[in-house]
Amino acid sequence: MRYLPILLAAVPLAFATAPASAEITASSDAGFVIRLTQEVPATPQESWKALIMPGEWWSSDHTYSGDAKNLYLDAQATGCFCEKLPRPKDAPEDQRIGSVEHMHVVYAEPNRVLRMTGGLGPLQSEAVKGTLTMTLKAVPGGTRVLWEYVVGGYMRYKPEQIGPSVEKVLAEQVRRLGLKLGAKPAEPDVVAAAKEQAAAEAAKPAEGDQNAISVGSDVAADFDASLKPAAKPKPAAKPALKPAAKPAEKKPTGR
Repeated sequence: MRYLPILLAAVPLAFATAPASAEITASSDAGFVIRLTQEVPATPQESWKALIMPGEWWSSDHTYSGDAKNLYLDAQATGCFCEKLPRPKDAPEDQRIGSVEHMHVVYAEPNRVLRMTGGLGPLQSEAVKGTLTMTLKAVPGGTRVLWEYVVGGYMRYKPEQIGPSVEKVLAEQVRRLGLKLGAKPAEPDVVAAAKEQAAAEAAKPAEGDQNAISVGSDVAADFDASLKPAAKPKPAAKPALKPAAKPAEKKPTGR
């Protein structure tokens, strides 16, 4: 299996269009959160069609079989982001092919959101839960692709060590998806400028469309908030009751 050693290797982030951004937004002993963005010159519909066909853009270097063409994704709830493991050449003819589930689909809204759960690469062997939310947002000139991968639970890796490795591998996949959708390479200094711009946008208060998802926003939280009904106003608090006044004590009268 090629996934483990390759996932732990450093993979430089060097391509973008309206440059890609990748960062670890949170990390602790409990896990970590990775957010990645990429703008592409394609519609949300076109982006969705490409997104659900990972065999056409996922890196073969980050598969168990060594060939991305063995990947497939059933983009509906309970569907599988899986990989076929071809039968070895020296295996008996009646031996079945193998398979790997990379992730499990829990939410699919075509052209907008795909959410899957699962531990990618070496995280699969650990007692962790990983949730990857992929969001497509129409922007002037194309679509903003946002990925957020939240990992938590017990693992034998240190989050501060495995987190950056996972970030680099996912950044490579987002870059490859972007190139598939027409994104162009960007110079390293442009990538750095994009990161600074994303950080600046994240610090700004929300404006305009309340349903819009900005570069620096929490993708999963924004999406989930859009599904929740408006909160009902709380009833006004009733004034506290004053204790009844005690009757005055009667003094004994002398006779």
